[in-house]
Amino acid sequence: MLKSATCFCLALTFLVPALLQAEKNAALKPVLAKTGKPSQSESFEGNKLNKKFTANKGEWTVAEGVLVGKELPADKHAAVLTWKLPHQNSMLRCSFQLKDAKFFHLSLNHPKGHLFRVIIDEKGMILRTDKDKKDPQSKPITLAKAQGKLDPNKWYTLQLEMQGDKAVAQLDNGMKVEGQHASLDKKKTGYRFVMKGNTLLIDDLSAWNLDD
Repeated sequence: MLKSATCFCLALTFLVPALLQAEKNAALKPVLAKTGKPSQSESFEGNKLNKKFTANKGEWTVAEGVLVGKELPADKHAAVLTWKLPHQNSMLRCSFQLKDAKFFHLSLNHPKGHLFRVIIDEKGMILRTDKDKKDPQSKPITLAKAQGKLDPNKWYTLQLEMQGDKAVAQLDNGMKVEGQHASLDKKKTGYRFVMKGNTLLIDDLSAWNLDD
């Protein structure tokens, strides 16, 4: 349970100036581990999602070589897409464009529930643990924040590393958040892409399984 877990939180807020760099599929240097060739990759060159993806909520389509996410009002829930790649220690890199999304979350679950997430909007990025819904005393814990302006019409590259009880997320524009919490050191069921709004673009997915 989160309330009893040992926690070393890097509750830091980084101020990032208006950024000059922002590009699609940028190469970012890993912090926690050395990596080689990705274990899995997806560039959405076809016209539909493969079987490793499950659209849990919302509408997720492939158009002009990119993944397009859209919230559906009838769901009364943010749009959620799962890339089913179980792991414990890994790195994920992707390109995204916010367009008119209110937020974009890269979310990680363990087999029994929510675990943690990276939260991105036009004002910056947050690394946060999730509430344990089975524990009434549990609360989300913000491990780190990075403040700065993101242009919704530009592509950015996000890279998330997970190694034991540590996590580091960075953008190619210089934003970076990192934190450490005992609850992070668990098996993960895959990667969940969460958005709220009418349009979010995602492309250039690459995943490195660091357990191999």
